[in-house]
Amino acid sequence: MLTQYGITSSMSRRRNGWDNACRETLFGSLKVERLHGQRFKTRRQAKDETIAWLLWYNRARLHWTLAYVSPLQFEQSWRATQPEQANS
Repeated sequence: MLTQYGITSSMSRRRNGWDNACRETLFGSLKVERLHGQRFKTRRQAKDETIAWLLWYNRARLHWTLAYVSPLQFEQSWRATQPEQANS
């Protein structure tokens, strides 16, 4: 089916799909937490729902793998601990 639609699959080695694990987890969460059972009248409506969820996911949703902070909070904390770049 991928070939039919001109899509190249992303695999690190033959029969090893680990490089897609994070992406699959994100899209799985999107489907379960926001889109499951939804019916959209337009593509725009579907895009708006998806973008709203992604913003919430990154700004507010607590992730246990990030010590129960949002991805944005985690990144901000990480950046605060990094030495400043000479030419930034």
